[in-house]
Amino acid sequence: MIRLLVAALLLVSSGCQTAYYSVWETLGKEKRHLLKEEVQHATAEQEQATQQFKDVLTRIKEMYGFKGGDLEQFYDKLKSDYEESEKRAQAVRKRIDNVEQIAADLFKEWEKEISELSNPNLKAKSSDSLRSTKERYVRLHKAMNRAEESMDPILKKLNDYVLYLKHNLNAQAVGSLKQEMGDIETEVKKLIGDMGKSIKEAEDFLGTFEQ
Repeated sequence: MIRLLVAALLLVSSGCQTAYYSVWETLGKEKRHLLKEEVQHATAEQEQATQQFKDVLTRIKEMYGFKGGDLEQFYDKLKSDYEESEKRAQAVRKRIDNVEQIAADLFKEWEKEISELSNPNLKAKSSDSLRSTKERYVRLHKAMNRAEESMDPILKKLNDYVLYLKHNLNAQAVGSLKQEMGDIETEVKKLIGDMGKSIKEAEDFLGTFEQ
């Protein structure tokens, strides 16, 4: 089984989706199972990213009171915050990409199999089920993308501040950043709200998807 899991990871990383799904089907998992798991993983990554950006906001508030001390330490903390935030953002993006890919493949397969049904009643019911699932997915997809986009302004500002401090590491430079960091506080609060909405949509989607 471990060999099959390794093979699946290698196939998805190489972009060979058909073989990737075949490996999982051998393990008893259809596309609907994989979509459910990826949505769960995406939710977990969003929760971790939310916590990371909350930590950034806490750090920023601490910086408001900076009146002296170890400037190198100040810079190192901000740089570490940026690097960890970027790491979390990349993880969220990757999971959302996976959700998009599997959802598209699932819906394509579902439509094909509906066309193969000969019973009109079953065909109509399956079509209705597909339509309602797509509608719920569209809401989830929009919420996830909105949350993903909310990370970009914060990351750009953090990167600007890190690069600025790298070559201007003095008390005056730190003081000037304190005036700029109010923008990040606003952006972080917006992101936390968007992440919360995305996580809620994921929970709603999974709740109905499993029924």
